[in-house]
Amino acid sequence: MTVRLPAASMIGLIAFAASLPNSAVADDRSDERENRFTITTLSGQPDRVSGGNALVEVSVPRRERRVTITLNGHDITGSFRPGERPNLLVGLVNGLALGRNRLMVQGREGRKSLELTNYSIKGPIVSGPQIQPFICQTQSFNLPDGTTLGAPLDADCSAETRVGYVYMSSDGTFKPLADPSVLPSDLTQTTTSDGLTVNYIVRLETGTINRGIYQNTILHDPTSDPEPTPFSPPRGWNKRLVAIHGAGCPGGWYTQGAAEGVNPLNNMYLSQGYALFINTLQNPSNSCNPFVAGESAMMGKEHFIKTFGVPVFTVSTGGSGGAYTSLQVADAFPGLIDGAFISATFPDAGEIAYSGLDGHLLTHYFTVTNPSGFSEAQQVAVSGYAGLQAWYDAANQAQRTDPVPGRVDVPGYNPAVWNAVVPVELRYHPVTNPGGARPTIFDVSRNIYGVDPSTGFAYRAFDNVGVQYGLQALNQGVISATQFLDLNEDIGGYDQDANYVSLRTQGNLGAIRRAYQSGVNLGGNGGLSSIPIIDFGSYNEAGGYHYQWHHFAVRERLIDANRNADNHILWRGNNATTVPLTRAFSVMTQWVAAIKADHSTIPLRRKVIRNKPPEAIDGCFNTATPPEFIAETQTFSSQPDSQCNTLWPSYSFPRQIAGGPLAGNVLKCQLKPIRASDYAVTFTPDELQRLRRIFPSGVCNWSRRGVNHVPLVVGISFGPAPSHHGDHEDDHGREQEN
Repeated sequence: MTVRLPAASMIGLIAFAASLPNSAVADDRSDERENRFTITTLSGQPDRVSGGNALVEVSVPRRERRVTITLNGHDITGSFRPGERPNLLVGLVNGLALGRNRLMVQGREGRKSLELTNYSIKGPIVSGPQIQPFICQTQSFNLPDGTTLGAPLDADCSAETRVGYVYMSSDGTFKPLADPSVLPSDLTQTTTSDGLTVNYIVRLETGTINRGIYQNTILHDPTSDPEPTPFSPPRGWNKRLVAIHGAGCPGGWYTQGAAEGVNPLNNMYLSQGYALFINTLQNPSNSCNPFVAGESAMMGKEHFIKTFGVPVFTVSTGGSGGAYTSLQVADAFPGLIDGAFISATFPDAGEIAYSGLDGHLLTHYFTVTNPSGFSEAQQVAVSGYAGLQAWYDAANQAQRTDPVPGRVDVPGYNPAVWNAVVPVELRYHPVTNPGGARPTIFDVSRNIYGVDPSTGFAYRAFDNVGVQYGLQALNQGVISATQFLDLNEDIGGYDQDANYVSLRTQGNLGAIRRAYQSGVNLGGNGGLSSIPIIDFGSYNEAGGYHYQWHHFAVRERLIDANRNADNHILWRGNNATTVPLTRAFSVMTQWVAAIKADHSTIPLRRKVIRNKPPEAIDGCFNTATPPEFIAETQTFSSQPDSQCNTLWPSYSFPRQIAGGPLAGNVLKCQLKPIRASDYAVTFTPDELQRLRRIFPSGVCNWSRRGVNHVPLVVGISFGPAPSHHGDHEDDHGREQEN
């Protein structure tokens, strides 16, 4: 079969020149495309297709009038139709076999082929062998009509895809649309960002992808709109997409998840015409593995595009765990996300845990090892936090690395956090079940950190060799030289089970390198380097560990990776009462839309920076009614040295007090010899000799990058797909120090 090409496109389709890692902006390549065949996958990368089909665009030479398109030798020309511009064809290519497939287009002017590598919709693609055990929860996943997805269909926790409808009632709530052919009397309407007024009816699709439960929501009136396809998207959709993510991390292992963690029926977005998508594995409370979250988001967006068409742009949003998931997915999977809109921010879950491990060593030292040697004020000064409660709350996040149940420690410490659905007999216990599943951030990402063959446990990346705890407090005269030496002599470290030990902890070098390469430790040099980021608040320094320094750590990592953070905006304040969410989102969408409208050939990062809206500037909100915006460059300080720092002071953390960077991205420090001139105090000869005994290999040299610190590797894979840039180490931690 051949298809005859008209002189001009006959069917106006959606904007297929969207930003995807493999999609070219046709305006920038129109001259090139006029004279040769090209094939572009619009739904995802051609070597990482899932689910057996792909949305494909074919460009043919200007003089060509008849072409034939085949898949694995079978004619599929009839699946294609004219695109939005002359000499373009677009088609949903179905029937892909697992593994490699050959798509070919040919005509009188030549031919072109593209290899499509298809993976199971059950995954994995790039995250490596799937974690076991894995508890299915389809039977517990509730839908708006009161039903569930039912019992899993197989060991991969699969479920039948369900499509249902809800509508916005005149009482301001979403209600199930019992009969999709009848409009209820209390149905309301909404006007989208495009100015289109439609019935406020939402299509909710639920199914399973990558062993997680996915959902997408979009305005669609089943009484008047045709069934959605990539060629006939719902009329009410504004062609914009929002990736949403759940929060939390403790307990986020070995479960499919019975909830998304955040509601995809979000009025603020849906009422304007935005569509949303999520997967339970994009919720750290179910799966605290950001690489699996990225893989799930990649597959989920691919499925969305094949169902509804290519969005003009995609914004990612979330708070706390949803914030670091947004950042890590955007960075490690460039092109998937066009803007990050976040609050209660952290760079990554590891950063919370590593700082918790430092703080936890301090709580142990001050309550057990040396309970009377420091005043409370001195202890707090060594911790860096605003107060005792803030320090303890942060320190107790070390529980994310502790697999041993029942450990008694300082108040609030809760090790071995488990979701109750995981049977007790599957859980690790060092005595009764040493081969059980381990509830730690390292073990849930074992494909990245690597596995110790002698134990079967994941390697650990925490390291405190050479760290001089309390250094700033010493130099400022808050603690004495004797206190400083006592502290660092007896602070100790942890073993693989998070037990306190007398020796400092040495992180596995291979695990450290792979943490950087994969983006599990946020790098900032990948997708985040070229998208807008708006961090809109959530202030709390008194306790709870959602502290301001984490927000600044993100900015510092961007600066470290890209020389500046001109694409990063901070709006500080308490987002529950002061930061206007709708205003912040409006600035984000204006910014992304302006970037998409810029069809120049300059690098994307330059487009991001030059297309900032006037409101995309740093600032904070005061506590007036209504809150007033104070335009001011945001700085990290606990002193009243600016209006914003007076309103919203920010405090430090143990490793910065030890001399480390605000970025918190040195997992293992380079060492340097001890020099008396490096200290603001004068040590006696005996004290200096003692200091050298405490640190026989030297102390941290914070002016240098950490050991095995490498940039994020874009396109990395831990299997089964090959890496695009296969430099990552796969040994057992034998890399040499830099």
